[in-house]
Amino acid sequence: MFDQVEVLRDEALASILESCDLTGLEAARVRFLGKGGAVTALGEGMRSVAKEDRPRLGKILNELRQAVSEALDAKSRHLRVEADAKALAHLDLTLPGTPPPQGSLHPLTQLLDRAVMCFRRMGFAIADGPDIETEWHCFDALNTPPDHPARNEKDTFYLPDGRLLRSHTSTIQIRVMESTPPPIRIIAPGAAYRRDEVDATHLAQFTQMEGLYVAEGVSLADLKGTLEFFFRELFGSSTEVQFRPHFFPFTEPSYEIDIRAAALGNKWMELAGCGMVDPAVFEAICERRGDRVFDPEIVSGFAFGFGLDRLAMNLGQIPDIRMLVENDLRFLRQFA
Repeated sequence: MFDQVEVLRDEALASILESCDLTGLEAARVRFLGKGGAVTALGEGMRSVAKEDRPRLGKILNELRQAVSEALDAKSRHLRVEADAKALAHLDLTLPGTPPPQGSLHPLTQLLDRAVMCFRRMGFAIADGPDIETEWHCFDALNTPPDHPARNEKDTFYLPDGRLLRSHTSTIQIRVMESTPPPIRIIAPGAAYRRDEVDATHLAQFTQMEGLYVAEGVSLADLKGTLEFFFRELFGSSTEVQFRPHFFPFTEPSYEIDIRAAALGNKWMELAGCGMVDPAVFEAICERRGDRVFDPEIVSGFAFGFGLDRLAMNLGQIPDIRMLVENDLRFLRQFA
């Protein structure tokens, strides 16, 4: 039996050494170490060996298995190195490589990040809310009467259960005031939906950013300073900002904001709306909450909103808003 072990060792090592590829090496492994292999068969023959010889024979068989396993591993590594070298033999390392395509953020995302960073420097936190809203959050709480055109089914996306797709992110401001007492200083970026005819300047879904600041003693000067700082950070320190009287049902007084900057060709352009929060909005919140923490005799606030798509168009000199949603790589690569 001991002589058979030595003969088998020499035979196994020689067979492994002669293997020319991984297929032949696997056949050698099965032949010697498989369930029906020669080494396994020798181990089963230990029952016929004298009891006093079994420990020594068992040790020798273990050494055989280890030697064969190590030889198989070494040969496998050698064959893999040879295969890799053969595969690379015809590779010209002096040829220029093919660079992988490099991605980048969408221009709208780039602008959103810049806007968020700017407002965070002024202490604003980011708030979020659902895209599918109730009429109360979208209109009633914002002092928008039932006969207002925005509540027409032809102007707003209504669902069969009476809910609707929010037409502005002011709904987030309402939800924050419902759950959080003043002081509040938030921005609310997100999607808004309107039944607009899609053309070079309108989309049925667009990206809006609104802001709200409510505390004791908030004034129109705070609103003016906040937005002037933001637009000058965005368009340059020489940017001119003009507040033009306007009307919004949820702010009083209300203003449209016009900007003139070198990035806009030094032409006045309307970019945002803003105003002091109407006391009727605070009263609606107080009624909803069941307390008076938003008593308009105690607190005041300002709100503003603008379309990020429109800002992106002006900053990037984009002639058609539809380019922002068509996913044309020829267009998007310009902003990489």
